Amino acid sequence: MELTSTDTTGPEPAGTALVVNRVHFPVTALGPGRRLGVWVQGCSIGCAGCLAHDTWAAGAGPRLTPEAFREVWRRALERGAEGLTVSGGEPGDQPEALTALLRVARQEAAGRPADLLVYSGHPLAELERRAPEVTGGLADAVIGEPYRADEPTTLIWRGSANQTLTPLTVLGRERYGPWLDHRPGRAPMQLVASDHDAWLIGVPRAGELAALERSLRTAGFRQGQVSWRPARPDAPSAGPYAYPPTIPSGSGETSGDKESDR
Repeated sequence: MELTSTDTTGPEPAGTALVVNRVHFPVTALGPGRRLGVWVQGCSIGCAGCLAHDTWAAGAGPRLTPEAFREVWRRALERGAEGLTVSGGEPGDQPEALTALLRVARQEAAGRPADLLVYSGHPLAELERRAPEVTGGLADAVIGEPYRADEPTTLIWRGSANQTLTPLTVLGRERYGPWLDHRPGRAPMQLVASDHDAWLIGVPRAGELAALERSLRTAGFRQGQVSWRPARPDAPSAGPYAYPPTIPSGSGETSGDKESDR
């Protein structure tokens, strides 16, 4: 199933359609188990050293309506999704749309142990001010605070030591409690490849992106624009919206997905 800027926009009131960069299933590097990942488009924080410069520009992406998301989430659940991760970009920059999406996620997951995780560059108190329903029970857990390149960490699913993983519900405490202080030998990462693009899912550790670039050059790959540096004026025009979000119609695995050891 594919989502494009044409078929994700529906009749919902203004503010409830989430502007997105990507939607992908399965995601196994941003939370426990097999998950649906939604990356929002637009970030007002702009952390230095951010992995995803392609998600910063506000407003320029497909609009994912609550009803379009309902169908995507339903199919992911049917294929064994154990949770939803919303990242970005900055989800807190679209509080009404984020709240509407999580309401639908909660409705469709009723009776299933599927958790809802939200990443935000805002402190938890600021996200609560912007989207009180999100922190008041819609999200099971939040990973918050801005990324700080000068505070590296080996804590799972976090990019810097100041970032906090906060369970907010009974399910959140059950699902995330065992991971609060977990430091895996390697950061969980996925590589997703298409005919014209490759992208990483996960939170790489300090130095890993530079090592990846060196390895690709050594292997003879030509490197174009990368998301962890600002776009060059002469960069190819194909951007994040050239790759429509997909839910595979078969087993739930995407042919280009590769996951590193956890």
